[in-house]
Amino acid sequence: MFTGIISDVGKVRAVTPGGVTRYEIATSYDLTTVDIGASIACSGACHTVVEKGEGWFAVESSAETLSKTTLGTWRVGTSVNLERPLKPIDELGGHMVSGHVDGVGTVKAIEADGDSKRFTFAAPQNLMRFIAPKGSVAVDGVSLTVNEVGEDDFGVNIIPHTEANTTFGEFSPDTPVNLEIDLVARYVARLLERK
Repeated sequence: MFTGIISDVGKVRAVTPGGVTRYEIATSYDLTTVDIGASIACSGACHTVVEKGEGWFAVESSAETLSKTTLGTWRVGTSVNLERPLKPIDELGGHMVSGHVDGVGTVKAIEADGDSKRFTFAAPQNLMRFIAPKGSVAVDGVSLTVNEVGEDDFGVNIIPHTEANTTFGEFSPDTPVNLEIDLVARYVARLLERK
């Protein structure tokens, strides 16, 4: 379980395709505190650390993960939002994020809004019913509050700190992003469907 508060921006340093795709990610994390088998959210997708070295760790992505996320587009040099899992004593600063990506959206527009920026994201229609104004959504693992919702898009406001400390500073129109809807919205919708 994660909170959507990014604690490092890593860089892909190696990609090895195969039956699973292996990614080595450079990080500033103290890897002596990261066990083999530990979870790290990589741009919103929960992954298991399978190997580590000085300043880097490796994860493997299945075909299922590659088909449901942006990871298939990652190359050497790709920036990756990183978050270690929530500990029972940690502050819950964002919202409950599972690290299970629901689909891929795209950056539709970026506009200045005072000292912050207004980002509009296009989302798959099957996810739009879960996205509500003032609700939560995770975009590339970043916990965000939804400002407005359209027919096939939603808007959020990004403060300078978030832009500087996540991959949002590298986004441009048409950039693909991983989307995870709010867990509460998912379960409420499921309960309503069963009635």
